[in-house]
Amino acid sequence: MSTFEQESLNYHKAQNEFDTNGKTGTHITKPCDTVAELAMAYSPGVAYPCLEIEKDISKAYDYTNKGNLVAVISDGTAVLGLGDIGHLAGKPVMEGKCVLFKKFAKIDAVDIELNTKDTEEIIRTVATIADTFGGINLEDIGAPRCFEIEERLKEICNVPVFHDDQHGTAVITTAGLINVLEMSGKKAEELKVVVIGAGASGIACANMYKALGVKNITMLDSKGVIHTGRTDLNEQKKAFAIDTEDRTPQDAARNADMILGLSGPEQITKEMVASMAANPIIFACANPTPEIMPDIAKSVRDDLIIGTGRSDFANQVNNVLGFPFIFRGALDVRATKITENMKMAASKALAALAKEPVPDYVAKAHGRDDMVFGKEYIIPSPFDKRLMEWVSYAVAEAAIADGVAGVKDFDMAAYKERLKRLANS
Repeated sequence: MSTFEQESLNYHKAQNEFDTNGKTGTHITKPCDTVAELAMAYSPGVAYPCLEIEKDISKAYDYTNKGNLVAVISDGTAVLGLGDIGHLAGKPVMEGKCVLFKKFAKIDAVDIELNTKDTEEIIRTVATIADTFGGINLEDIGAPRCFEIEERLKEICNVPVFHDDQHGTAVITTAGLINVLEMSGKKAEELKVVVIGAGASGIACANMYKALGVKNITMLDSKGVIHTGRTDLNEQKKAFAIDTEDRTPQDAARNADMILGLSGPEQITKEMVASMAANPIIFACANPTPEIMPDIAKSVRDDLIIGTGRSDFANQVNNVLGFPFIFRGALDVRATKITENMKMAASKALAALAKEPVPDYVAKAHGRDDMVFGKEYIIPSPFDKRLMEWVSYAVAEAAIADGVAGVKDFDMAAYKERLKRLANS
């Protein structure tokens, strides 16, 4: 067993008799130290907020933790790179997601692991409990079931339902693409984009690129290019089937402006990089080993921009840049759903923040002195405390514009100041 493996196991266990196993717990937000406080926390005082909510269920946002509470829900069928390991084996990951919600966006989150793989049972269970929460974060549910589960829950539930495995990478890589377009002078509608990996994330990314204006997308799964001659495609893949003679990744990479890798190690070769168009971008997001290592890709050509899913390389595609702040904005305006415009607003806010001067504490956290907008810095750092102010504000503003916010007369200027204070609290 490696040192890191043992340290990780120790990290997840109690360190002393006053500690608990795992990574999350609860804390009380109101005093309960006197008879009077106990009477308000429970009987008889608790009856009064109950009666107010009975008259108007929206009052649950005023008198309970609903407005700052997210459920992280999984069936354990697509956990990280581990696959279908079971609902309880996935619990450390779901706890970790709750940690990120709290650490980065001050949102309370509860992990819920479902002991079922039945699509109907999952939908029914989540729909039944959804009103307890301000939002639902679906996590590590395998494709193609995840598409139906999310879509149907979005129709049923009165709170936002967001499958981060689909949309998180899409939001972050779209932000990077926006900045690359500006740097290169290329136009979205002129790009050739290749997506290697046709799972939940790959399809969500491709859909978001289309929303940005990209028209030419070649998608590949484990059997090669998704083309109109194939008869083995599910409905999601059929939407990206194109009439082409290309069949292999090497075929698809020729003259590509962008390659997005959501597959596995060594899926992008030096020859593929060499065959790409001028000023290309590669997002090699497989973890822990990217589709191609940055140093290998850069050895082929010097006009390349590359990002990975790893924190030890520049331009990390890290979903923590998105989901905590998307939910923060959605919760704060009591949104009933997360719209396409809200996701695009998050991407544009991330792209804009990357062009701002980088605070010293961010550069120090990375041990870098070259963090200025350019080829080695097209995506903000997760350690930038301004993320909440920029991304959550943009998401909230888009929710109001789309008519899915439950608040009235929301003061956006005051909200921006509140986000600044919250991020630094």
